[in-house]
Amino acid sequence: MTRTDVPETWDERAMLATFLDYARATAHTKCEGLSDEDARKAPLPGSPLMTVSGLINHLRWVEYSWFQVQFLGEEDLGPWTDEDPDREMRIAVDVPLATLLREYEEQCARYRELVAANDLDTPAKRTIRDGRHVTMRWIVMHLIEETARHNGHIDILREMADGVTGS
Repeated sequence: MTRTDVPETWDERAMLATFLDYARATAHTKCEGLSDEDARKAPLPGSPLMTVSGLINHLRWVEYSWFQVQFLGEEDLGPWTDEDPDREMRIAVDVPLATLLREYEEQCARYRELVAANDLDTPAKRTIRDGRHVTMRWIVMHLIEETARHNGHIDILREMADGVTGS
């Protein structure tokens, strides 16, 4: 996955897609060379699910939730339950980091096509909690924010795990 924050063209779609891909690629870059053991560590006592593996899996499933469930209106087949709403983070520690990253990238490739095939003003099929329909534009903007925020978490966890900084 190539990491660039400069779009080929300056239209809104290209800029949004480029920044989302940049944030996605940054998550991958921050994981380069990290061992499975270190990816599973939860060093923050108040956040036992906060692991690099958990965050990568969370990013994957957040995109699934927004694109497939909210936007397309498909049935929610995510790993979470009412009893365990953060299950995607919990189960990630049982999966090799390389597998999590591969699954995330494969899913991102499908969603790139979905974003390219839909107008940014297209409303989601499902409503959010307050009854409104977000648009494709809002979903992409939200995922840029969500991915960038979690990249900061991954950055801190990576430094705590093996001292690597600045990826």
